[in-house]
Amino acid sequence: MSDDEISRKSFIMAVGLGAGALALPQLGSDSASARQTPLEPTATCDDGDEPTHSQTEGPYFKPNSPQRTSLVTPGMQGTPLTVTGFVYTMSCRPVNRALLDFWQADHYGRYDNVGYRLRGHQYTDATGKFTLTTIVPGLYPGRTRHIHVKVQAPYQRVLTTQLYFPGEPQNQTDSIFDPTLLMEMSNTPPGRTGTFDFVLRLP
Repeated sequence: MSDDEISRKSFIMAVGLGAGALALPQLGSDSASARQTPLEPTATCDDGDEPTHSQTEGPYFKPNSPQRTSLVTPGMQGTPLTVTGFVYTMSCRPVNRALLDFWQADHYGRYDNVGYRLRGHQYTDATGKFTLTTIVPGLYPGRTRHIHVKVQAPYQRVLTTQLYFPGEPQNQTDSIFDPTLLMEMSNTPPGRTGTFDFVLRLP
């Protein structure tokens, strides 16, 4: 990522997020003011980004999941994981009230197909941000480590996709794996953190 891209994203976050749907000014790559901005980059959207790739839903999606930002329940085993990010349009505008519906395997690679354990949906805020508190999923037979998600801007088509973890040996053998869907991961004292921004193709 170039310094110009980082500066431009910083400017977008500083000027545009609070305005929600307001149009964002376009800055050229030779903008001195953009290069000198002191703000830390907090977004990864850039005009011209391709929309997030779709993937198969798989056999275990269940509608009507509970609304919640944390999928962790008392006594649940597994490494704590927090996933954060933003939902954007292709023109880099944040999507307010975008629906994100997550579901995943537990620590042992098992899906709950009776109740709604490790299933839940939430909505982005006015800046397009979401935060998911969960655990690192176990390995489901034949698959690499992954989290399922459906993303939908209000009254628009649903994007169904999956999020992946870098450095997993099974990434090389999973026929569904898509490297464009890798989260950026880091380790923290409580567990692990991941970031991923969704880009939606909207009319």
